[in-house]
Amino acid sequence: MKRHDFVTIADLDKNALLYLIRMAQEFEKYPDRELLKGKVVATLFYEPSTRTRLSFETAANRLGAKVIGFSDAKASSVSKGETLKDTILMVSNYADVIAMRHYIEGAAQYASEIAPVPIINAGDGAHMHPSQCLLDLYSIYQTQGTLENLNIYLVGDLKYGRTVHSLIMAMRHFNPTFHFIAPEELAMPQEYKLYCEEHGIRFEEHTDFNDKVIADADILYMTRVQKERFSDLMEYERVKNVYILRNKMLSLAKSNMKILHPLPRVNEIAYDVDDNPHAYYIQQARNGLYAREAIFCHCLGITLDDITNDKTIIHSKF
Repeated sequence: MKRHDFVTIADLDKNALLYLIRMAQEFEKYPDRELLKGKVVATLFYEPSTRTRLSFETAANRLGAKVIGFSDAKASSVSKGETLKDTILMVSNYADVIAMRHYIEGAAQYASEIAPVPIINAGDGAHMHPSQCLLDLYSIYQTQGTLENLNIYLVGDLKYGRTVHSLIMAMRHFNPTFHFIAPEELAMPQEYKLYCEEHGIRFEEHTDFNDKVIADADILYMTRVQKERFSDLMEYERVKNVYILRNKMLSLAKSNMKILHPLPRVNEIAYDVDDNPHAYYIQQARNGLYAREAIFCHCLGITLDDITNDKTIIHSKF
């Protein structure tokens, strides 16, 4: 069985992405299986996370694997000065695959170069978040019936938002039109605008955020202004409440439009939006389970045929 790292979404071509989406669809039908029975999954979270870590650990548990690791580097030998290299090599003695979140950009790539087991990037600094990207693609596909020719509006923190950076790279295969809506301080970095130009991806930039601006959206992707990324808290205070999506702003929305958010939210989506049929961010988070089950299998060499013909399905009594 060929094993794979899952470090950046840019490594995957169109067919590979659609293949992983089909795998996730199979897991949505039957999430509880024993495909990873006898395997050990390590989750190493050098940076706080609730949703991503629990999603990875639930995916491992529902596939029959055992889970080891840490959710706080201060509770590990890192606090004693152990290097990332030594931690990765040590944990590789115990685990079949490692899912790692780190505050330094490029840490997952470095880990993949030294580890004898597959590495999954669960987020590295403000750089990449490929597993979130896959569940975003899956959510878009499930709600739109396609990934092709969509108007995708990215709102909020486009400077530090690793989820939107990954999404741009993944969607390059599907002829999207992006709309970047951000204050000047949090605008999409030039490197990603150049990436769009190099790959023929259409994009527009806006600073206004109202019902008319978002009327043509197929996907409205909201993001949190990330306080932890700011060295100047005064700058954070200036921009944290610039864009707030309220229910009344959805009156002109297309019928197929869905609102996504990588979560957690702070106040960028008002609670009166939650009951609107356009809201999809809670279901989106649930889709993370199916996407991460697919990622584990991809990394450990389990194929779509293996999943389709799987005899280890556990049928729920509920």
